[in-house]
Amino acid sequence: MVELLNWLFGQYADYPTLFIGLELIAVIFGVASVLLASKTNILVFPIGLVSTAIFVYLLWKWQLFGDMFINAYYTVMSIYGWINWSKNKELTQHQDHINPTAQHNRRQELQNTDAPNLIQVERLNKNDVPILVLLATATMTFVGLVYYFRPVINNQFSFDGAVLGVHLFTWVDYTDMLTTALFLMAMWLMARRKIEHWLLWIVADAISVPLYFYKGLTFTALQYVVFTLIAIWAYYEWQRRYRTQSHTAYA
Repeated sequence: MVELLNWLFGQYADYPTLFIGLELIAVIFGVASVLLASKTNILVFPIGLVSTAIFVYLLWKWQLFGDMFINAYYTVMSIYGWINWSKNKELTQHQDHINPTAQHNRRQELQNTDAPNLIQVERLNKNDVPILVLLATATMTFVGLVYYFRPVINNQFSFDGAVLGVHLFTWVDYTDMLTTALFLMAMWLMARRKIEHWLLWIVADAISVPLYFYKGLTFTALQYVVFTLIAIWAYYEWQRRYRTQSHTAYA
């Protein structure tokens, strides 16, 4: 048992206490934000901003630039999603005002789900696909360039003595490029209230569990275990909500 604990948490022996505390805070706020997202609660965005901002700082210090880029993007997309969800909430409230029957049905749904903020969810459509392809391509290219020039970055941004080349890439780098693309597509779809964003979260979160264990970030790896389980449940929850709101629209 002691050996297992040392294997899981031994790397933290050399970490500053501040870093450990910040990682734990970021993990707690991250899990809370995913739970709020599963309930289509708009508080997902301000809560998530706390987590992503902390991770941007920590990942910069740890020189995990691909992960840092993900969280910087999350921060920007959280602001965009906050605005988008707020507009949708206002539109829904306006529709309820002019449609008393829909308002009554929505109140009943609110009571059944215990959700304080009902947001209309949508399905992926063909117009979303080109943007997703562009996001994936741009993301993998950008992260690939970051890792290509990593020797320069680690050399205080100096080319003196730095050796560059794709042959220096490791399986962690390629996996990081893939998960970064998946996460960025998922976050964009989440901001757009698309159900299918949970499928991307499930895949990317599951891949991230062993990846973060390998990187020595045990608390973050355990966070992604929780994320994977929540995402599976949330996918079915959003599908149920979509069927409910579709029924309400025709009531």
